[in-house]
Amino acid sequence: MLCETKNDVLKLVKEKNISFIQFWFTDVLGILKSFAVTPSELEEGLEEGMGFDGSSIEGFARIEESDMIAMPEPSSFQLLPWRPLDRPVGRMFCDILKPDGSPYEGDSRYVLKKMQKKLADKGYMPYIGPELEFFCFESHDTPKPLDKGGYFDNRPLDMGSDLRRDIIFALQDMAIQVEYSHHEVAPSQHEIDLKFDEALAMADKTMTYRITVKEIARSKNCYATFMPKPIFGENGSGMHVHQSLFKDNINAFHDPKDQYNLSRLAKFYVAGIIRHAREIAAITNQWVNSYKRLVPGYEAPVYISWARRNRSTMIRVPMYKPGKEQATRIEFRSPDPACNPYLAFAIMLAAGLKGIEGNYPLPDPIEEDIYEMDEEARDRAGITSLPGNLFEALQEVEKSELVRDTLGDHIFNKFVANKKIEWDRYRTHVSQYEIEKYLPIL
Repeated sequence: MLCETKNDVLKLVKEKNISFIQFWFTDVLGILKSFAVTPSELEEGLEEGMGFDGSSIEGFARIEESDMIAMPEPSSFQLLPWRPLDRPVGRMFCDILKPDGSPYEGDSRYVLKKMQKKLADKGYMPYIGPELEFFCFESHDTPKPLDKGGYFDNRPLDMGSDLRRDIIFALQDMAIQVEYSHHEVAPSQHEIDLKFDEALAMADKTMTYRITVKEIARSKNCYATFMPKPIFGENGSGMHVHQSLFKDNINAFHDPKDQYNLSRLAKFYVAGIIRHAREIAAITNQWVNSYKRLVPGYEAPVYISWARRNRSTMIRVPMYKPGKEQATRIEFRSPDPACNPYLAFAIMLAAGLKGIEGNYPLPDPIEEDIYEMDEEARDRAGITSLPGNLFEALQEVEKSELVRDTLGDHIFNKFVANKKIEWDRYRTHVSQYEIEKYLPIL
């Protein structure tokens, strides 16, 4: 659907006999929220936005200041391919406003909009290309795989090829370009990679990707999850984030004279993410379960370092191919697909920009397998590690001026408070492991 204006949307809704239009937005944790309006109410909704009670939305307003306005963005209008074709349903992403029409400081999308504008004011356009992995199980009750496939396996080991195909068709119906897809390392684990786009557009596409995967899986009587580590002893799901900055339509990360084909600006950017990696981990890896993926032995990065060929490092610089200057980029490998993409993309860009503004020196690349190095060798190389759990990540983020400045006080405080509650509940929960391990002997 190619809509640019409010009138485009109104015309299309009438021509296609669209039954409902969903207004989409996210809470502070990146959980998709929506409500539907009928065509008769759409014109008013496009002009003035639609009011709603924000007090029940995680990280939004207190009950005494709960009135919010969802203002839809016409250019984001798309039909939902999993809804009936005879009575189609559309959707639009919304900015959240206060009653006076000003941007609401608790809106995650607004955080990324501000970050993208900050870069634009300096002449840069940020491009993002995420690789989201997910699992598909029999149900949401237990992580029982549907196949025993591994990396790049085909039928009969890979029983998800039809599912991935249908997901890709649905994404394409919503104007989301897909680069490729395949079975991942773990049983019933899959990956579908999206073609890069501007940061805000890609965050919208990431939200759309996640709900599309879930809805298509549900139509096939199975359950898709972006939980980072659902199966003990198997690889978890990551979200490797490819990123670059363009200036005047030229890739500002590329330098043909450099031995790594990286510009000074790109090196400063990488150094920024490296220096601030520990303090931004709570945003890019926000769940208790996230840190069960970030352990040695399962291909997830644990150590803060960078390289070209080495996939055990946190940041990888894909090899440059002659004539592909526009593709020069960095790949940030520690985030997982259960993050809030608006906040995660904003904080990555903020860390990179901090490196550029401060001319941070870039450490030497580490091309040997860090997992095979002992602690003394890592110390000699100056390699530190990401937080080992959510509590450690929260200790880091609470001290971070970078994160607070990027998210704003409202989201920063709401996010940290929520995560402290999550950690406390996890810390005091008696697990099945403890029952099986200790009850018979203590």
